Amino acid sequence: MGNLGGILPIILMFAIFYFLLIRPQQKRQKAVREMQSNLKKGDKVVTIGGLHGTLDSIDDNVAVIRSNDGAKLTFDRNAIREVKEEAAL
Repeated sequence: MGNLGGILPIILMFAIFYFLLIRPQQKRQKAVREMQSNLKKGDKVVTIGGLHGTLDSIDDNVAVIRSNDGAKLTFDRNAIREVKEEAAL
């Protein structure tokens, strides 16, 4: 019975870490993976470096982004942080 009293605070601490740190991070990672898998040509995106532009083409690993001045820049697909505006169908 004495051992349970010593182990219980450690178990409680791990449970708190899981629900406050690990689980929310896993949800954010899942949302980012889902967003990156749903990218399509014409989406207005922002990269992790802060570049704003429109997806010109995209394949499994590479995305070509057209900036406002017309320049086409090649990025890894994972470098896209968010979609600002979906492409019109």
